[in-house]
Amino acid sequence: MVKRLGLILIITIFISGCGQPATSGHLKKVGLLVPETISDQVWGTKGYKGLLKIQSKFQVDVFYKEGMDNEAAVSLAVKEFQDKGVNLVFGHGSEYGPFFNSISGDFPDMHFVFFNGDAKEDNITSLSFESHAMGFFGGMAAGKMTETNKVGILAAFEWQPEINGFYEGAAFQNKNVDVEIRYVQHWDDINTAMSLLNELIEEGADIIYPAGDGYNIPVIEELKDKGLYAIGYISDQSDMGEGTVLTSTVQHVDTLYEVVAQRFSEKELESGNLYFDFQDGVIDMGDFSPLVEDEFRKNLQEHVKTYKSTGKLPNQL
Repeated sequence: MVKRLGLILIITIFISGCGQPATSGHLKKVGLLVPETISDQVWGTKGYKGLLKIQSKFQVDVFYKEGMDNEAAVSLAVKEFQDKGVNLVFGHGSEYGPFFNSISGDFPDMHFVFFNGDAKEDNITSLSFESHAMGFFGGMAAGKMTETNKVGILAAFEWQPEINGFYEGAAFQNKNVDVEIRYVQHWDDINTAMSLLNELIEEGADIIYPAGDGYNIPVIEELKDKGLYAIGYISDQSDMGEGTVLTSTVQHVDTLYEVVAQRFSEKELESGNLYFDFQDGVIDMGDFSPLVEDEFRKNLQEHVKTYKSTGKLPNQL
């Protein structure tokens, strides 16, 4: 991932009179802060697409700033947003929790949204994907498709729910599978990720789950070069090679942005910590590789359907 170390830009995007917009209601203008870039083709890009969905649906001005990775920069950016009439601000990551909890009292007419944290003030909402289940289904696919009975998880952090889910899913599908886990301790540290990837490969892992949005693309490219396999992460990454990416665990971040904006426009967005899963239409499995046999694919899709209706994973039935 390319880090923006130089000039930080703010870009205004607005389209007027295109189609019939949804009523914007309480929603006036929207701002987006990203810690790195919107051009990473995974997490940052998802946030940007979500911003564009809001702009298109509600016909409101939207703004974004890249490289927002410290409280001073965030505070200055939010002040600029305020001057432009923004009343809904998305911080695209967990790092914005402490920043927003600290500064939100200075902006009582704005509502702040971030991911995977603890919202402590009345004008802050934290969004979390309930990602244990998606990890479980990704693990099932890996457990089924491994030829060495060794699969690897290349996680960013220990707290990611999808990691335990993947481990449980692989073990449920394949009693003989050995799941090795390595932690990068950063979303974007490509060098560390690649070093840990080599360890997993040397230990015989033939399928890797690169659960970090900043490094999963180079990891998948390396796996492709070595004739190994991946379970994609965050985006449907089947376009990186149907002979490499067996399926993906997909988080529809852009759809969640639209859901949040709709609730805010109707004055129904709750403060505090909110959680979203398959049942909310914001998590799903991606396309399956032709290498995955139809019978297993259909079986897995039935398990997903059951989970959506009952909230129970296959090992809970």
